[in-house]
Amino acid sequence: MCVFSSHPPPRFAAARRLPAVSPNGDSYTPVRQADRQQRPADDAKPQTGAKRLPNAKKSEHKAMMLNQRQQELLEWVQRTGHATVDELAQHFGVTPQTIRRDINQLADERKLHRVHGGASAHSSVENVAYSTRQVLCSEEKARIAQLVAEHIPNHASVFMNLGTTSEAVARALANHVGLRVITNNTHIAMTMCHYRDCEVILAGGVMRAKDHGIVGEATIEFVRQFKVDYAVLGVACIEADGTLRDFELREVKTSTAIMAQARHVFLVADHSKFGRPSLVEMGHLRQITALFTDRQPSSAMCEVIRDCGTELYVADSAANPQP
Repeated sequence: MCVFSSHPPPRFAAARRLPAVSPNGDSYTPVRQADRQQRPADDAKPQTGAKRLPNAKKSEHKAMMLNQRQQELLEWVQRTGHATVDELAQHFGVTPQTIRRDINQLADERKLHRVHGGASAHSSVENVAYSTRQVLCSEEKARIAQLVAEHIPNHASVFMNLGTTSEAVARALANHVGLRVITNNTHIAMTMCHYRDCEVILAGGVMRAKDHGIVGEATIEFVRQFKVDYAVLGVACIEADGTLRDFELREVKTSTAIMAQARHVFLVADHSKFGRPSLVEMGHLRQITALFTDRQPSSAMCEVIRDCGTELYVADSAANPQP
């Protein structure tokens, strides 16, 4: 089932020629033979037969020139990992069409990666810093989380993996009662342990310094002891063919084990995750019960989701589920 919601270069004055001094001490201005010839009125127009740069070289030189907005846009994306067209347009005070042209040029020059609704950095081997991910697309993640919470009943058992979107779901479950939560995410554990009648089981393993996530073989063995009603999984990338990817092998192995031990698998991913480059394969949409996102995916992506038998839920969508 599928739910569909939603300037020419400045002229420089000719350099002033300093007077030369003759052997007897008199000053004079030397005149070259070339100076006696009549010069064309406009130096910008090449003489007939003048040698030109090949078009490819001219294009390459032009491609290297970025205006200030484009340079700042590129620095933004490299710093945060991702930026949307809307937030860039608002920040720079230009139209979304102007930002799209900037992104297209930067993408053609392989300076960033063009994704649906925005741009992302090129790295496929390292995720954006955790502190950045906490604020990146935070409003979108909150909307996704609220929608997921509406699909998880009270008194349910839930697996929750690493990721800031999963953490948003944990906050959205604050009013649920009777939950049994198993997680390798210490931030989720610290949040949900204060909820009414909520039991939190924290997995053992190796704690990562960068985000306090718990991973490793011991974590995988721990996960395999349980069979739960729901798994809430974040992901770094959803490729055009439905392949799911993330950045770290140990984290991917844990998420794969979680998928295998859940009766219903909910994938939570904001729009920036579609087409984003990531290194390690985690699975496929065919293994996902329902995908929760904040914007309507492209028509081609929706077709892939439908063919996989995965339900699609778009946050704030007024549409009803369709098969």
